[in-house]
Amino acid sequence: MNPKLTLILLLLLALSGCKEDSRVKIIKMGHAQVTAHPVHNAMVFLAERLEEKSNGRIKVKVYPNQQLGTERELIELLQIGSVGMTKVSAASLEAFSPEISVFGIPFLFRDDAHTNQVLNGEIGTELLLSCQKFWLRGLCFYDAGKRSFYTKTKPVETPADLAGLKVRVQESKMAINMVRAMGGSPTPVAYGELYTALQQGIVDAAENNPPSFYNSRHYEVCKFYSIDEHTMVPDVVLVSTKVWEELNPQEQEWLQEAADESAVFQAQLWKESVEESMREVQKAGVIVSYPSKDAFREQVQSIYDQVEAENPVLARLIERIQNTRE
Repeated sequence: MNPKLTLILLLLLALSGCKEDSRVKIIKMGHAQVTAHPVHNAMVFLAERLEEKSNGRIKVKVYPNQQLGTERELIELLQIGSVGMTKVSAASLEAFSPEISVFGIPFLFRDDAHTNQVLNGEIGTELLLSCQKFWLRGLCFYDAGKRSFYTKTKPVETPADLAGLKVRVQESKMAINMVRAMGGSPTPVAYGELYTALQQGIVDAAENNPPSFYNSRHYEVCKFYSIDEHTMVPDVVLVSTKVWEELNPQEQEWLQEAADESAVFQAQLWKESVEESMREVQKAGVIVSYPSKDAFREQVQSIYDQVEAENPVLARLIERIQNTRE
């Protein structure tokens, strides 16, 4: 276990993810985003709704901005019950549920309606519950938009423009394979360390959605944002199964309802945040371009071919998603 996580555990030693305080259950919820981010506001909304539904019997304390650890550390803390809930990118869950890696398949979804239908349907439910054997229970998905490349020195108009660039990726095998297939050099860097990594030239580029690009202030370093929308990787709201099992059936129902309502609230916040973020980064001098997606789709066909040859389970899941219709 790394030293930072050990320190966090020592600080939480006297606590648990869900503790009783004079008949009130308090659940600690940590995440990595800043308080201005729409997912933080959605989690605050979740906490408020749960407190209302339970008539004050259950309270969620939200700790933003990596106060309790990085996404990876928060997952580990959920597994032992030291933290009760978190929100992480689906990419962070690949090690716990291989099926979750399907979200890293580039150009998997046709549009927003297709994405919503998959996430809110049978496939989405299966994926939310796929991590239970690792003491993690998915409650709902949050919209994390579409990921595109941003760079320091030149726009990415075709995959050839990624050649020679060190591109920050999440700690995700699928993300690494995608950037490599496009011709870049994938470089995993923790999200909280990315601003400095861009400043110091440890990486030349990164990829993310507009609100994250804006709220992280990465636009101060990267002045080119190429909207290719290669992946749509959702966020996942997780609860520790250790905490979930401490709740009675009625309390579990309240928590699930509050999470579902927060997802609807977050989707609206997200839409507004995307529009605001795009306005603000352009005001700050970022050059936004919209390259044709065709060349990028062709470049990553090898990923589909590799999955079909090596992972029939994942290939079948891709087929189910692509065949999902209204």
